Amino acid sequence: MTTATTGRTASRGAVGTAHTRVEGRAKVTGAARYSGEIPFAGLAHGWLVLSTVARGRVRAVETDPVLAMPGVLTVLHHGNAPRVDTDYVGMLGVPDPTAAAFQHDRVEHAGWPVALVVAETPEQAREAAESLVVHYDEEPHDSTLAADHPDAYPADGHMPAVTEKGDLEAGLAASAHVVDAEYTTPEEHHSMMEPHAAAARWDGGRLEVVDSNQGATWVQGELAKMFSLDESAVRVRSEHIGGGFGSKGVRVHQVTAVMAATVLQRPVRVVLTRRQMFSLVGYRSPTAQRVRLGADADGRLRALEHSSLNQTSRVYEFVEPSAGVARVMYDADAHRTANHVVRLDVPSPTWMRAPGEAPGSFALEAALDELAEKCGIDPIELRLRNEPETGPVSGLPFSSRNLAACFREGARRFGWADRDPRPGVRREGRWLLGTGTAAASFGAGAGPSTALVTAEADGTYTVRIAAADIGTGARTALTLVAADALDTTPDRVRVRIGDSDFGPAMIAGGSMGTRSWAWAVNAAAAELRERLALGTSIPPEGITVRSDTTEAIQSLAQKERHSFGAQFAEVAVDTATGEVRVRRMLGIFAAGRIVNPLTARNQLLGGMTWGISMALHEEAVRDRSFGGHYGPDLAGYHVATHADVPRLEADWVADDDPDDPVGIKGVGEIGIVGAAAAVTNAVWHATGVRHRALPIRPDRVLRAGGHA
Repeated sequence: MTTATTGRTASRGAVGTAHTRVEGRAKVTGAARYSGEIPFAGLAHGWLVLSTVARGRVRAVETDPVLAMPGVLTVLHHGNAPRVDTDYVGMLGVPDPTAAAFQHDRVEHAGWPVALVVAETPEQAREAAESLVVHYDEEPHDSTLAADHPDAYPADGHMPAVTEKGDLEAGLAASAHVVDAEYTTPEEHHSMMEPHAAAARWDGGRLEVVDSNQGATWVQGELAKMFSLDESAVRVRSEHIGGGFGSKGVRVHQVTAVMAATVLQRPVRVVLTRRQMFSLVGYRSPTAQRVRLGADADGRLRALEHSSLNQTSRVYEFVEPSAGVARVMYDADAHRTANHVVRLDVPSPTWMRAPGEAPGSFALEAALDELAEKCGIDPIELRLRNEPETGPVSGLPFSSRNLAACFREGARRFGWADRDPRPGVRREGRWLLGTGTAAASFGAGAGPSTALVTAEADGTYTVRIAAADIGTGARTALTLVAADALDTTPDRVRVRIGDSDFGPAMIAGGSMGTRSWAWAVNAAAAELRERLALGTSIPPEGITVRSDTTEAIQSLAQKERHSFGAQFAEVAVDTATGEVRVRRMLGIFAAGRIVNPLTARNQLLGGMTWGISMALHEEAVRDRSFGGHYGPDLAGYHVATHADVPRLEADWVADDDPDDPVGIKGVGEIGIVGAAAAVTNAVWHATGVRHRALPIRPDRVLRAGGHA
């Protein structure tokens, strides 16, 4: 085994060149099988039954009529389900009790899992589940987030709840220009193409789960703890994933599949419907944010306050850390940020692409735009004047901060110098035209990982790592990294991922996946290459080296590590109909060394597209009377489609991370950050009206009016 270092290995130049996905042909021909498609002998099918009340208790479950239906094998509920343990701290903290189904008779929100019907076929399971009668003792519920909710409290999450320095009120009072505004974002859902699905079976005393997840060893560890098993007695496989965006962790479908497989002693698969996903797999909480900015006459910040409130469930505390973005982006002598939560009778929120930064950047960057207007200063110039030397809260140095380069290059390519700063003066027929910009940042972290690299007797190489390719192109990126580290070509490298038997590895999340895995692959490949250089002959079984980056990552110097970006948008607004159309967008990013320009650009463009969707379309609406959603499906929950997506461009400036062996930072989330703010600021420039609530629906445009 080798212990990873930060030393870089020689390169043949695969990293940095555009390369199509190594699994692309398998995906487009249907050869790649997803978790809901893999066959098992004797497979049974489970269908979840969800509560129709938002708060209360299950009084009775009428199982007898359902058990008599054709093909039905069992009905699991709180009265007969296996017991599981949730009193532990897992890889990402304490588990959400929602996943530990059927442990009591409480109903904590509309759509709470109350039973699982298992049958020989999916059709039989569904018919029986829809026939199951459940009686409830209903209780009053509260499912509405309000900025002034009396039960709100500060909560840490993965960062301190509150940071503050200086005298905020004095700083605001002494400022020549002040912005004090409230911003709201709605409940938003991941809506990936592939629904959540898992199959579980026992094989020789070992539990095997075939799943769609963002970390095989993560899910392995959680299931082992819940079912009181040794981790070596659990194997989780997840080879192909049709999108995750933060929601594909440990959920109720995996747990109930294991329960049913244990009870029946045969394989069981549980697949969630699109409607069920709106209640069971997390979402981005709505936020209510307040930003107060005070600046001198020249636009330099004297005071900054960013506070945010999000909802969480009664059973699990999740913080959407929207105020965290201000801790990185801008400094002031008086500086305060705070994240608060309120517990409601709603499902648990979870991580969703750029958690915190996506909604937080909307509020902060819209407020910066308002400040630029008050100061009479160009929005880009205002941001450049407030570039911090060190972390505004931490005081730590930045590993690199090339935001200014992003703005300068973006302004040049977008034609920003020709912009008339006055709002509502550009017209093209019935359309008012406007342009806007916003800054972006997202953390560049890394987590410990292990990797196995084998030199095969035929001269090829095999890489094994429990990575997860959730559509990002990670499998291809690791192929390029390994090829360079081994001083060979990508066609001689085979990368196998998504199997907990390959050893611990970082999850695909927080834009840390590729960086973490590449570090481990690079380390193992470097040592293997050194061994081969000694003239060691390769036996038929090959030569394998295992790496572990734990020590190297723990020894990294404390720095502010982030990707940065500058977003630009042009919109057209019809104030007679309320229609808003994004005409073009440009994003320039400083996101470390780009491993594969083809898939990296896809990630950035995907994030920007989601920013358009966030600004103009996405909004899950919860009915106060029954606590559930209106239209919880892709007909009722609108996302941007091809017709909504204009000419998008994404590019980057040089920004290698000197502390990373490959130079990587991460591109998975930076593309969405600031995108909605750029669109919103462009709408103001077109109409002269500020929109502080997302999405900017046609009815909101009509109510707000604008330049005729």
